[in-house]
Amino acid sequence: MAKKTNTKPWAKPMPAKQFALMRDILAAPSPIGLEAAMTYGVIKPHFESFMPKGWGIHQFKGNAGIVLDTHPGEDERTSVMIIGHSDKIRMQVRSISSDGKIWINTDSFLPNVIVGHEVKLFSQNPKKPGEFRVIEGGTIEAMGAIHFSEPAQRTGEKGIKQEQIYLELQMHGDKSKERLEELGIRPGDPIILDRPIKRGFSDDSFYGAYLDNGLGCFVVAEIAALLAKKKLKNLRILFTIATHEEIGRFGAAALAGELKPDILLGTDVNHDYDAAPNIGSKKMNSQAMGKGFTITHGSITSEYLNSLIISACNDAGVPYQHDFAGRDTGTDAMAAALAGIDSAATSIGFPIRNMHTITETGHTGDVLAAIHGIEAALREMDGMNGNKGLSCDDLKNNHPRLDLVKSVK
Repeated sequence: MAKKTNTKPWAKPMPAKQFALMRDILAAPSPIGLEAAMTYGVIKPHFESFMPKGWGIHQFKGNAGIVLDTHPGEDERTSVMIIGHSDKIRMQVRSISSDGKIWINTDSFLPNVIVGHEVKLFSQNPKKPGEFRVIEGGTIEAMGAIHFSEPAQRTGEKGIKQEQIYLELQMHGDKSKERLEELGIRPGDPIILDRPIKRGFSDDSFYGAYLDNGLGCFVVAEIAALLAKKKLKNLRILFTIATHEEIGRFGAAALAGELKPDILLGTDVNHDYDAAPNIGSKKMNSQAMGKGFTITHGSITSEYLNSLIISACNDAGVPYQHDFAGRDTGTDAMAAALAGIDSAATSIGFPIRNMHTITETGHTGDVLAAIHGIEAALREMDGMNGNKGLSCDDLKNNHPRLDLVKSVK
């Protein structure tokens, strides 16, 4: 008898066209506060290419976030907001020295992981404020050469400080500082890593910069495309691409506060604890790339909502893993709580390695599992209550009652 193989999407290599979309989303230059390259430049046109008649797109005054809404204005419907964040962690110009070094801050990067890598600097035209240009060909440096390092740095006993990091644009000659300033380079200008994703050596792996969190945005977009082909009957879905996550989840909080969803799902990268070096003493839960997406327990997450997702995934055979959080999920799943609105929320993740480096590494199967797992959960919720759909009363009346549990003997 021939051996059966799993033909589900998450058990197969990601198709080239789908991988190309994922790469385009991740590659969009969208540093914190300047996210429109991804939201307006890639994802909004993508939404418009397949959105059915009657769906609408919300845009906002204070940020470049967007929301694709399946039922605009129908506030009586039970609503589900699925959030990915478009902002990338970035470096910023601090000052320019007379020899042409551009001193920078490193934001959420470890200083040593960015040294030697190519970057893009975005600055405004000094003659036309608001008109941005990109400066390419620069690299991030710290000491210039091993010959100028301290003995302890050569052995690894001493690291590199943020204050040592600068952008090298190969300036030389007289008035290097003045020439850079004439280009419009000024404090606060954002700098991002230049490393589009590629397929990796190991099966279904891929690597590059900014999996955090173009992956969440890609998942939101792909779920939207699936539901556009076979629409839900009852639920209102808010496919949300938020901003400003990396500095406090401020974009998602603003959007949740504006649209007040009944259910909120944050989609973001997570950690591959099994492969993480130097954390053995922390005794983290087993969690690895290639074994499915993650569902978070704890913090503000709703166990009833989690149980609905788990049940749907079990029925569909979608692989998932369990993660936990204490006070804070660390993701846009916190958006409703931060906005002070009442939503049942949880955090969905994709285990990756090397987070906040230029070689973040993931598994396409985990990303596809999240897409199809969330789709399965939404369809199951849509069919509840005799095909009338999940109601707000269901959310209110199904909080776990630990006073009614039975003892295990």
